[in-house]
Amino acid sequence: MDVLSRPAEEFGNDDALENMWAMKAIEHASVHFNLLCSVDPRLLRLTPYDDQIYEQFRLMFPSMNVRVVDEDEVKSATGKEKWRTYMEKFNRLEDYNMGTLLRANAEEEFRPENALLVVRAQFWAIEIARNREGHNDCIRTKFRGVGVSKVNE
Repeated sequence: MDVLSRPAEEFGNDDALENMWAMKAIEHASVHFNLLCSVDPRLLRLTPYDDQIYEQFRLMFPSMNVRVVDEDEVKSATGKEKWRTYMEKFNRLEDYNMGTLLRANAEEEFRPENALLVVRAQFWAIEIARNREGHNDCIRTKFRGVGVSKVNE
């Protein structure tokens, strides 16, 4: 019998792999938050393609509130389908579909109650929009010198 034709229930998740993914996601969140604490977000470039990412995002999601992200907009069946179409435009970018943590509320730090699991293309779209639209501006003054490692203590 071909392995791929067997029921998914027969396969488990590798705990070591999940732990490595979680550590990488937390490290990415920490680096990003520390950048927001140190640099004017309007000058921050997350990828070489920020302009295209932002333009396509606002074409497909013109009224999405990026200051406080509604989880249903990214996780509902309708939202997932719309995001899937958006993300295909950027599938040439490395790690575009890597699991990433996103702050639900742009004005707050990373903590379990303020974190959503999204893919990197969604993270880029929302964070680039936050940077360009001024929603991340308060982070530098509100958390300067704190950084993500001290925020969660």
